[in-house]
Amino acid sequence: MAARRLSSLLSRSLSAGSASKLLSQGTSVSRFSTAAASEELITPPVHIEYTKHLINGQFVDSASGKTFPTYDPRTAEVIAHVAEGDAEDINRAVAAARKAFDEGPWPKMSAYERSRILLRFADLVEKHSEELAALETWNNGKPFEQAAHGELPMFVRLFHYYAGWADKIHGLTVPADGPYHVQTLHEPIGVAGQIIPWNFPLLMFAWKVGPALACGNTIVLKSAEQTPLTALYVAKLFQEAGLPPGVLNIVSGDGPTAGAALASHMDVDKVAFTGSTDTGKIILELAAKSNLKPVTLELGGKSPFIICEDADIDQAVELAHFALFFNQGQCCCAGSRTFVHERVYDEFLEKAKARALKRIVGDPFKKGVEQGPQIDSEQFQKVLRYIKSGIESTATLECGGERFGSKGYFIQPTVFSNVQDDMLIAQDEIFGPVQSILKFKELDEVVRRANTTRYGLAAGVFTRNIDTANTLTRALRAGTVWVNCFDVFDAAIPFGGYKMSGIGREKGIYSLHNYLQVKAVVTPLKNPAWL
Repeated sequence: MAARRLSSLLSRSLSAGSASKLLSQGTSVSRFSTAAASEELITPPVHIEYTKHLINGQFVDSASGKTFPTYDPRTAEVIAHVAEGDAEDINRAVAAARKAFDEGPWPKMSAYERSRILLRFADLVEKHSEELAALETWNNGKPFEQAAHGELPMFVRLFHYYAGWADKIHGLTVPADGPYHVQTLHEPIGVAGQIIPWNFPLLMFAWKVGPALACGNTIVLKSAEQTPLTALYVAKLFQEAGLPPGVLNIVSGDGPTAGAALASHMDVDKVAFTGSTDTGKIILELAAKSNLKPVTLELGGKSPFIICEDADIDQAVELAHFALFFNQGQCCCAGSRTFVHERVYDEFLEKAKARALKRIVGDPFKKGVEQGPQIDSEQFQKVLRYIKSGIESTATLECGGERFGSKGYFIQPTVFSNVQDDMLIAQDEIFGPVQSILKFKELDEVVRRANTTRYGLAAGVFTRNIDTANTLTRALRAGTVWVNCFDVFDAAIPFGGYKMSGIGREKGIYSLHNYLQVKAVVTPLKNPAWL
């Protein structure tokens, strides 16, 4: 529905001839070639209205008056200029959140009333999902069809889920050895600082904000400097839903300034961060050196995708392709180490190469496009450096390896074979459309190799044998193991990593624990009838 409505809007914004051309079936979009680069790009009919910080219920300029540009990754052209936050803006936002928590109605409101506000907000997002999906694609570069039909419905579902939890958070009555009444209270932790990444701006907003608000906390959220626009848009919808001033504050700005100020702030009670492992270490250090605030981290990954000898190869090829290339490869849990059993390796490799060559790259607003641009110049150059590293190693470049077109940050879908465990492309998180295919012989061997990494976010297993599946799921040291599927996300399924992939879990009931304090209350009993 959203795609059809946007198509109608786009048609009205273009001439009849060009609209028909640009919105036709995916066959009109060039595949693995540079032809699409010369085609006219669709300009989304979205008005950029919210570019200032949201602090204490008001959209305000930065204290410094500075702004920074945010870009369209299809062209590297400026979309808008956004207020650039620094430590002073974080101070203002934290003060508003502290006052809202200590004196405002939000934590004192009944859980049922908080639930109703979250539900009204979800309904408003659903109403505006077309504009939000277009804005997400414009600022991030992901395919519009992915944003409209996958991510926006999940965003709404997440807030429905946490709205349902709001009035079901409670403590316990605990039996004690003696005449005492003992109860535990689950209390909101206070002011939560949240820092979200650029690869899934809206979904990461929901993963962070939903549980924090359901538990009765107030928030200061720093959006990624690359993608600030949709967070500000949905913040306005929260106001329309009746969220009191100061409960949700949003500051746009850079990590070393605004992000560091938030993580080290003495009046922030908890920090949640999603991003790179290196930055996560800095967040943890800043939190420890300030007020020892608790931290949850969802960090990087180098997830193994294991294809066993009994696999249906055609299905395995498609799933492995999706596991790696989804979202331009910009996914922390991407199946970026494709382990294939030696007996089916050659067949898999030929079909994986053919599938990559068929991948449709181009303007993410066009129907049928599977892959848009990388987020920015820095990420674009980083991916190309890793590709160069792979070419200079003994790995075999099967396809791709270059930029796509001459404009924006598009990269050809790239496949390497004969990849060895000690190569950079097999060790580092590339965060781009680069598939590394490795060969294995025995289950014990592939378990050892899959686990020989500093990461432990996710893994994939493709087999028809339930015993093989059970062996691998228990042996792999990862927070999520998908069997004969990949990237299955649900509001109730917890997500997080082992080792240097993070601390804590997001989504599901486990995410609520991040935003609650447990208090034990002990009262003497005089002549109790029972204990």
